[in-house]
Amino acid sequence: MNVTLSALPFNRIEADALVVPVFEDDFQLPASLESAVAWLNTLKETSEFSGKSGELAVLHAPSGVQAKRLVAAGAGKLAKFDPRTLAGSVVRSLKSKGVKTIAFALASPVPAHVEAAVEGALLGNWESEKHKSKSEVKFLDSFAVGAWGDFAEALNRGKILGESQNFTRDLVNEPANLLAPLHLAEQAKTMAAEAGLECEVLDQDRMKQLGMGSLLGVAQGSAEPPVLIVIRYKPVKSPVSADHLGLVGKGVTFDTGGVSIKPSEGMEKMKYDMAGGAAVLGAMRAIAHLEPAIPVTAFIPAVENMVGSKAQRPGDIVTSYSGKTIEVLNTDAEGRLILADAITYAKKQGCTHLVDAATLTGAIVVALGTINVGAFTNNDAMLGRVLAAAKEEGEKMWHMPCEDEYRDLIKSPFADLANIGPRGGGSISAAWFIREFVEDTPWVHLDIAGTAWLDDNKPYMPKGPTGVAVRTFVRLAQDWK
Repeated sequence: MNVTLSALPFNRIEADALVVPVFEDDFQLPASLESAVAWLNTLKETSEFSGKSGELAVLHAPSGVQAKRLVAAGAGKLAKFDPRTLAGSVVRSLKSKGVKTIAFALASPVPAHVEAAVEGALLGNWESEKHKSKSEVKFLDSFAVGAWGDFAEALNRGKILGESQNFTRDLVNEPANLLAPLHLAEQAKTMAAEAGLECEVLDQDRMKQLGMGSLLGVAQGSAEPPVLIVIRYKPVKSPVSADHLGLVGKGVTFDTGGVSIKPSEGMEKMKYDMAGGAAVLGAMRAIAHLEPAIPVTAFIPAVENMVGSKAQRPGDIVTSYSGKTIEVLNTDAEGRLILADAITYAKKQGCTHLVDAATLTGAIVVALGTINVGAFTNNDAMLGRVLAAAKEEGEKMWHMPCEDEYRDLIKSPFADLANIGPRGGGSISAAWFIREFVEDTPWVHLDIAGTAWLDDNKPYMPKGPTGVAVRTFVRLAQDWK
C-alpha cells in the first residue's frame, strides 16, 4: 500500500473517500468542508451519528469536495483520540466496500497522530488469508494523510513500524509445516540482508559444543533441528552510552506440549508460540531503518516441541548453558527452558540490559485477559523504560510481581531448580525461572500469551496475529539515553 502526505485543502484532495475524525465533544468539520456542515448537523439531530468511537457516516458525491465520498468517523472524546485504531477501523470498513484510495484528514495535526494514523492504516490493510486458493478479501491501494506541516519524518516512522509489525504478523501466521526453525532462520537471514544487519545462526552441533542442554532438551523430540538466531545492529554513529540492549524472543514454531501433551482443542493455534521471536525480528527490521544510537542484538531460540521416541520426559534433569541444573517437571513449560540458554548467551555476548518477549503462560491470560501484556522485572528503572516506551506506542502493559518470596515456587529437591511451580502464580513462577538466568542484569520479561493473537475479528484488525511488542521494542531503543 502506498502511503503519502497531502498538504492540499481537504476539499481539494482526490480520493475514493475523505475520512474526517469527528469528536463527541468537538462536533465539527474543518473550515474547508463547510459545505457538508448541514449534513453532519442533520445526522446529529436525527441521532444517526454522534461522534462516538466506531460510528461511520458516509456522504456520497459531496458538494464542493473532490473526493467521491466524505466519511465522518466517530473518534470519541477529543482527549482520548486514538488515530491508530481509528485509521485501522476505517480502512477495514471502507476497503470491504471496494474503496481503493483513502485520505485521512487531520485538522490539528501533530507528528504522533500522523505516525499513528499511518501505522493503523497499514495494520488494518493486512489480512490473514494468504494461503486461500480463492479469497474475496479486498485491499487498499493508497492512504494519504491530509495535514499541513512538515511531517515527513513521522510518516516515514509510521510506515516503517507498520510494515515491520506486519512482517511479524506474516511470520506468526505461517503454519508450522511451512515455518520450522530452519525456515524461520532463513526468513531472519533474508530480512537481515535486506536491512543491512549482521545475522548468525547457531546450529545444533554448535549449541551442543556450548552446552545448551536446556534448549536442546526441548528440541530432542522433533525431527526438525533447533537453531539460535542472532541478529546484530550496530549504530552508524558513536553510541550514546556503553549500554548494549538485548532482545530475546521465544521461537517455538509449534508446541504440542511434548510428553505433557496439550488438549487437542485449540492446538492448531500453537503455530503462534513463536510470536515473541517474530516480534523481535520485526523490531530489528525497524531498528535497522530508524538507526537508534545504541547497539541492539536479538536472540531467537527456535525449536519445535514434539512428542517422539526421543522426546524429553517429565522428571528429566538437564544442564543449562549457565551450568545450573533443571528438573523438567512438565515438558509443556518449554519456553522458559529455551529462553534460559538464550539469555545466558546474550549476557556472554555483552548485553547489559535485557528484554524478552514470549507467549509463555496461560496463567497470564487468567490474570490479565487479552488486553494487557504482563511485565515482570528485577529492576524498576528498566521496567520504567519499557513501560514508558509501551505507553508512547499505545501497547498496554501491566506490572506484575516478581518479589524474592516467589523464588520458592520453583525449588527442586533433585536439581538447582524446577521448570514449573504450583498452579497458583503460574506466570510469576515462570518469570522467576527466567530471572534465575538473568541474575543481576537489568531485565524485563513480557508475557504476551494473551495479546499476541486475536481469536475474533476487531474493527481495526482481523482475527489472527497482532504483532504486539514490536513498537515498544523500537521505541525503547530509540529513546535510550
